[in-house]
Amino acid sequence: MKHVAIVGASLAGLSAARALRAQGFDGQLTVVGDEAQRPYDRPPLSKEFLCGNVSEADLALESDDDDLQADWRLGVAAAKLDSRCGAIELADGTRIDADGVVIATGSRARRWPGCEDMAGVHVIRTIADAVALREDLVPGAALVVIGAGFIGAEVASTARKLGLDVTVVEAAPTPLQTQLGGWLGGVVAGAHAANGTRLICGVGVAGLVGEKRALRAPGSAGRVTGVDLADGRHLPADVVVVGIGGVPNIDWLRGSGLELGNGVLCGANGQTAMPNVVAVGDCAAWLDTAANARHRVEHWTGALERPALAVASLLAGGAHQETTVKPPYFWSDQYGSRIQFAGLARPDDEITIEEGNCEDRCLLATYRRDGRLVAVLGIDQPRLFTRWRRQLMTTPAAV
Repeated sequence: MKHVAIVGASLAGLSAARALRAQGFDGQLTVVGDEAQRPYDRPPLSKEFLCGNVSEADLALESDDDDLQADWRLGVAAAKLDSRCGAIELADGTRIDADGVVIATGSRARRWPGCEDMAGVHVIRTIADAVALREDLVPGAALVVIGAGFIGAEVASTARKLGLDVTVVEAAPTPLQTQLGGWLGGVVAGAHAANGTRLICGVGVAGLVGEKRALRAPGSAGRVTGVDLADGRHLPADVVVVGIGGVPNIDWLRGSGLELGNGVLCGANGQTAMPNVVAVGDCAAWLDTAANARHRVEHWTGALERPALAVASLLAGGAHQETTVKPPYFWSDQYGSRIQFAGLARPDDEITIEEGNCEDRCLLATYRRDGRLVAVLGIDQPRLFTRWRRQLMTTPAAV
């Protein structure tokens, strides 16, 4: 293999480039990115960067000793892939011919339909998104956050710190119900209330309301003024943040011959049906061999660690590698507390509070299935969580 092209220049793409060099690949390396910026860290966008505590320069992911000898093609998106020969066509018409391809195109924030051009309505995925939102976070303004997931909760926490009046709307009965379950999702709900955030759960959003058409400037979609809920309530809003998940950036791969679904469908190490193509990061749905199902892991740690496994498979010509993938892990900083979670939980798992209590929102909880440890949750228990996470990584997977 003489030339590898990595499509995607964020953490997963950078991690793949580092892994290629670390594993002995000394050929030509090309990295394509649709954003003009060099690789940067995304988690601070909804926290420290949003409130102005860190600068854009502080987000840089590359270190001084990185010597990847790569050809960076930034500010241009990939438009088409011929997976048989590794040919990549860029949006500007450029063609890149490579022996191997690493797909790391990530995901984009899901927007509220029909409100893409409405002023005051934001998503947060890129530096540009965060800068635009920061300009609207004026003390005293009314902010409505749609979705109480990681991004929504972190934006709500930051906005409360900046002095905004914040309401969070979540269609599920509790925040993070899919990840934590209803009981411990309720513990997270208590943090919102304790910090002055209004939380409305179990109700969907019917639509966003903007300025009357007569008041709109020509060619403008107007500015948001409120959010209508499915139960008939109306929430006035100066600013709205939509945090309802991400969409994998795989449209450019249609017709490539790769198997697509909720992401690029991969084997247990990121390998695709084409031996010269692997996929990593938010756009990749890796096979979970224990559950015999593919799912995307949209977390920072996965984008950091998993590319090394995919690169090993790529350099081996798609051959199966006997490796163990670490259980998914994420953390979230909300209202001064750190939430850490590792593993994959199901609604019927047995939950045990090993340390602390729900009332103080300081606890370590374990999830077991058929007697086996399958997940661990820590809220402000970093040392204890680390010990339990190590145990989780050595526990045989439960089906």
